[in-house]
Amino acid sequence: MNGMPIRTWISRSAGDTEALGERIAGVASRGQVIGLSGDLGAGKTALIRGLARGLGFTGRIHSPTFSLINLYEGGRLPLFHLDLYRLDGPAAIHEAGLEDYLIHPGGISAVEWIGRWTPPPSHQSHWSIHLTPLDDTTREITHDIPGL
Repeated sequence: MNGMPIRTWISRSAGDTEALGERIAGVASRGQVIGLSGDLGAGKTALIRGLARGLGFTGRIHSPTFSLINLYEGGRLPLFHLDLYRLDGPAAIHEAGLEDYLIHPGGISAVEWIGRWTPPPSHQSHWSIHLTPLDDTTREITHDIPGL
């Protein structure tokens, strides 16, 4: 995480995880990169669903595993939903043309599998969220987002 105090939140359902995403939308601003980590099925896409809803997007949200990026517009800010799962690291991210979404997004970038990217030392707008499944429905969510 980026040096901010770590906070822990317990989600008891996908709805709880989405509600946290909505709260994050309330404190996020243009240029924010929100990096998500956690195993497959940990709830990363559920959190992004809530983030999109909190920004005012009303359409369907799905993981961009094969397309690498989905754009959601029509809300307070555009949301760029990236999934780096299939990329091998910074060189592959560069080759895919995704760096601008990770360094200077024109809205908010929510990035699944953020561990495959190394932000430059000067990058100040990177929040980290880690989701850990505790059982079938419960998640421990740690984050460094100020104000939450």
